[in-house]
Formats: sequence, C-alpha cells, structure tokens
Amino acid sequence: MSTPRTVDETLPGDAVDWTALHENAVAVLTGWTPTSPDAAKSRDRTLGLLETGPTAMGREHRVGHVTASTLVFDATGTRVLLCLHGKLHKWVQLGGHCEPGDRTLVDTALREATEESGIAGLRIDPTPIDVDVHQVTCQGGSLHHDVRFAVFAPAGATERVSAESEALGWFPPERLPHPLAGGTARLVAPGLAAFRRACPHPVS
Repeated sequence: MSTPRTVDETLPGDAVDWTALHENAVAVLTGWTPTSPDAAKSRDRTLGLLETGPTAMGREHRVGHVTASTLVFDATGTRVLLCLHGKLHKWVQLGGHCEPGDRTLVDTALREATEESGIAGLRIDPTPIDVDVHQVTCQGGSLHHDVRFAVFAPAGATERVSAESEALGWFPPERLPHPLAGGTARLVAPGLAAFRRACPHPVS
C-alpha cells in the first residue's frame, strides 16, 4: 500500500534539473498499472514522449510536455475540490506545469494542489490515478501529458482562490458542476478507490 506524503517546503527552487524529474516520470509510468484503457493509451504515449529526453518535462518543449494534476478530496471523502479555470472557463481538477525545483511528479502535483487550493497539510497518494493527453494553447499550441493523483485535505480545511482561478468549489463526486473539462469526471472512480485505501476511517 502506498503511503501518502506531505508537502516538503524546504526544497530550493533550483536544487535539481529536468534530469531527475524525467527519470522519476519514466520510473513511475513504467511501473504503473493503468486504471482504464484510455489511461493505458495515454501512459504509452507519454512514455514515448519521454524517450525524447529530459526536456519533455518543461513547458518549453512545444511538441508536448508532462504536467501533473490532482483530484482533491475532503476529509470525509464525500466532496472534491475543483477550480473554475480562468482561461478555460470550465471546472477542472487542480494542477499545472512542472518546475525546475520539483524532484518528482508527486512534488509537482502536491505543489500545484497547495498553491491553487491555498490549503496547508494536504496529503497525496504517490500512485497515479490516471494519465491523459490533451491539446492546450500554451506555447502557441501543445499537448499536455497529464499525470493525475489523488490528494486528501485535512479536516476543517478552508480553500483560498489563487490568481489562476475564477473560483473554487467543493462538489459531491456524483454531482460534478458544469461546464466540466474533459477527462475530469473519469478521475472520480480511481480517486475514490485511492481515498478508501489511504483513509479507511474518514473523518465524519
């Protein structure tokens, strides 16, 4: 069973280069059991991208680059936190680009979740729940190879809207808001499975 980690705020921003993060991404995806046929196809496409080398981790790699996102659950497992994206104007899970200070994909995902939610003390399951490849407009048009994780908020967590979002909202997993970004809904089932593994006795 994977042990959730807490965010490490001591990492200096320039402590590592893309090489370490690239090696971690290859190891994580090579050893991962996909959660759906679509996730399996996206995982294989992402491993193909990673064959181009460490630069595939950065947003400057215009053909496509690796990102990380999270489905954040509250302490009861009955609500998920989504953001109304400022550019897409759709509800979507929290996440974004890798940064040079990230040592692992888990670091990227947890950093993004913390920055975009404003919630301290988040925990993350280090096993991905999904991989998705989709077209975006950054760098003039590119592909995001998004590796997705489940994250768990502490009891009493209060969110704070970041500059990248129009709004944040908690929603029951079976009643997600509209308009919803493509691929977000398919995170619910594997995300709930991860929550049950990590939080067998949720806070009521």
